[in-house]
Parts: sequence; C-alpha cells; structure tokens
Amino acid sequence: MADIINNDLDYFESIKIANGIYWVGFNDDKAGLHCNPYIIVEDEEVVLIDGGSREDFSTVMLKILRLGINPKNITTLIYHHTDPDLCGSLPHLEGIIDNPELKIISHKENNVFINYYSTKTPKLCIEDLGYSYTLKSGRRLEFYQTPYVHEAGSFITYDCKTKTLFSSDIFGSYDINWSLYCSIPQECKDCETQKTCPISKRDCKVHGILDFHRRKMNSAASLRYALEQIERIDPVLVAPQHGSLIDSKEDLNYLINLLKKEEHIGFDYYLLERGLSHR
Repeated sequence: MADIINNDLDYFESIKIANGIYWVGFNDDKAGLHCNPYIIVEDEEVVLIDGGSREDFSTVMLKILRLGINPKNITTLIYHHTDPDLCGSLPHLEGIIDNPELKIISHKENNVFINYYSTKTPKLCIEDLGYSYTLKSGRRLEFYQTPYVHEAGSFITYDCKTKTLFSSDIFGSYDINWSLYCSIPQECKDCETQKTCPISKRDCKVHGILDFHRRKMNSAASLRYALEQIERIDPVLVAPQHGSLIDSKEDLNYLINLLKKEEHIGFDYYLLERGLSHR
C-alpha cells in the first residue's frame, strides 16, 4: 500500500508517487470526476502525461514550478487520447515551455485531432517509435495499444524503471468521495456492488468505477482486451487519468476480474438501461 496515509496528503502540492514521478492534479470536493496529470522527472528531462484541461493549466503549472522545474526542461508531452480534459491546456503549455525540442507522443489516430489543439509541436506516433521511448538517461517508457477504450487511438504507458502504468481512462471512476490512493476493504469485495454503501451510507467507490466503464468504454470486448494487456504487464502501481491510484496487487486483480465480468458496456449498457435489445 502507499507509504503515505491518504488523510495526510496535501492535495495543494505535487505528490511523489514513485521514483521521479509526481501527481500534479488537484482535488475538488464538489467534482464527481477527478483528473490526474503526471510528470516524470529524470535528470534535466521532464515528461508531462495527460497535461489537463484549459481551466487546470494554472494549477498544474504552479505545482511543476514549485517542484523547482524549469518549464523549458519539459521535452515531451504524452496524450493517451484527445479529450479536452487531457489536451485543453496544450496551447498554454506550448507558450510557457517554449522549447524547440518539445514533442508530442500519441497514436496517429489521436494526432489527427490533437492538431486541432496545436499545429506547432511535432507529433510522434507510438507505432513509428516501435512502441517505446527512451529518455537520455536510458529510462524506458513502453506503449501498449488499447483500441476503443475509449477511442480508436487509445493506449497506455508503462515506466519500466518503477513498474508504474499510466492507464489513461482504464480504472477511472465517478467518485465524489475521492482520494489519491484507492483502497478496497475486504467487506467491499464481499458485498454486492450498489450505488450507496449499506454500511457507510456514502457513494460506493467500486460502483463508481463500474459505472464509469459502463458509460465511457466502447464495448465489453475492447475493455477485456485492454485488461488482458494490463495483466501481462503486471504493474506495481497503476496511475489512471481519472479516479484513484491503485498500489495493491490484490485490489488491482479484484478490479480486473470484476470489470472482465461486465457484459453491458457502452452501447450495450445504453440498451440495457432503456430495456431495449439488439434487433
């Protein structure tokens, strides 16, 4: 589990989650959907992952600056898909980074749309990179495609040095009772998932994860394919773009098995909700 108790975390500051990796997001007690930008700091080279929305820009950049990082040292922006909660701040980032070596890494399906946020910065495709990117120090990032979870160009990023997986929307959650780290007690695993916990009378964290995937993912088949990729990677820490970090192998396996059992994802969930069926 995490070295730091959730209640002791200062969400007004960046938070170190692994060697050279920091969470630079923010907590909004009124939000049901939390976004998690991350940075990897390796010597004088900085990688920003899923940089955030236009509104989040000042918060994210302030946390980066307070770490003592010169924005000009940000050499790489990784965007796992093209939603504005990831890419909206891109024009602002370009302006303050002002680094001629800056590059964007994504998938070619995504880059078509990322061009609408910016035509200035060169965009590299993970396929052309051979599904990996090595920093000057030798630190290696690996990319795994997770198509239609939830976009055609969706993928996930694995930091080989720390065994941290940036899982994008996978394991995301609608969670009004948010905390940076996810912890699922055994009594929750033994309980039939429902919106409100019968014990605490608060929103159920597991239900928030299931509800997010049912509504946001394309299909049960595409989700299972992505989960099987994650099982093969076998990460120590999972850092999603929404929701909470998962640093327990037991919790990760529980969530993977639970999500694999879901039959009604995406359009199938839409039909189920309305009592309809395929014609």
